[in-house]
Amino acid sequence: MQPFSFATTAQILCESGSAVRLAELCRERGAQRVLLVTDPGITHFGLLDEVLPGFAAAGLTVAVYDRVQADPPEAIVLEAVALARTLDAELVVGFGGGSSMDVAKLVALLAHPECRQGLADIYGVGNARGRRLPLLQVPTTAGTGSEVTPIAIVTTGETTKMGVVSPLLLPDLALLDADLTLGLPAAVTAATGIDAMVHAIEAYTSKLKKNPLSDLLAREALRLLAGNLDTVVHNGRNREARQAMLLGACLAGQAFANAPVAAVHALAYPLGGHFHIPHGLSNALVLPHVLGFNAEVAAPLYAELAPLVLGSKLKPGSDAQLTEQLILELADFSARSGLPTRLREAGVPQDMLGKLASDAMLQQRLLVNNPREVSEAQALAIYQAAY
Repeated sequence: MQPFSFATTAQILCESGSAVRLAELCRERGAQRVLLVTDPGITHFGLLDEVLPGFAAAGLTVAVYDRVQADPPEAIVLEAVALARTLDAELVVGFGGGSSMDVAKLVALLAHPECRQGLADIYGVGNARGRRLPLLQVPTTAGTGSEVTPIAIVTTGETTKMGVVSPLLLPDLALLDADLTLGLPAAVTAATGIDAMVHAIEAYTSKLKKNPLSDLLAREALRLLAGNLDTVVHNGRNREARQAMLLGACLAGQAFANAPVAAVHALAYPLGGHFHIPHGLSNALVLPHVLGFNAEVAAPLYAELAPLVLGSKLKPGSDAQLTEQLILELADFSARSGLPTRLREAGVPQDMLGKLASDAMLQQRLLVNNPREVSEAQALAIYQAAY
């Protein structure tokens, strides 16, 4: 066994209806002034309506920053940090999808009274220093796993993104409440669910840091996600299935936070950067084709995952045959969930495939984890297969 290190969120609360106790959980951590970071959709659809009154009842001051947008730019992060400083916030809550939770991580770090770093100083791996404010994360989609990862992604230009990677970004508590996900549209449910499945699959095949703990988490995550995705897409009010999806996404997040993702994400990022395709859908569009490319070396590992995804539908066969069944089933998840299955269906022009391939090569932080080395020409071939 190769040496490994494993780090994750200090506490996980997995309980339907638990978000109404958010103020109480903040008070338990000694906070009087709380900044809650979220997006306009959360406030518009009333997901905070039963949460915010608890702060007044607990005698706490809460300010809501609800201007986070998908693929958040630097300006959003800095605006939220400024509000936290004005409030003299003692605790930060991320409430929403991955973008809101990512911004909350950076606010908790940059708004700490002792912080002397700016946002530009902390990009990269291990560049953040010092301490952060207490941080609680409340996901409202079952996808990103951001509530248990030490990573925050920021849009730095028209099509470019940078990551901050530091153990300081791991929160103190992840609160998994299925009630917050009951109203998610089917398309969002499907895309975020497939995103979480990608996290589990890529963690299980991660070249450099795959380890026994990440393997256990990835397998259980994939079992929960594959076993419940069809249910939540077609019956979104099923609370039990929604809770299972939240836990699956969380476990997948724990897995890939320690055994990082690879080429699926590397090829998905340019799709989001150029065409603002949601991250989960970007992953879904390239997933079968990256797995097909990797199968030459990763088929034995994919074969181990196939029973978790296919269940009773699995037919006995060689590693290559089991891998083929896995790939076909993952592609079929998208089709039967009503998602686009080809790049052209998602509005990607064919003459941009070369640019996408060259941009994917910039994601070496991810590509080094892929079980098979990817050249620019091979990335282009994968995009062409997905077109």
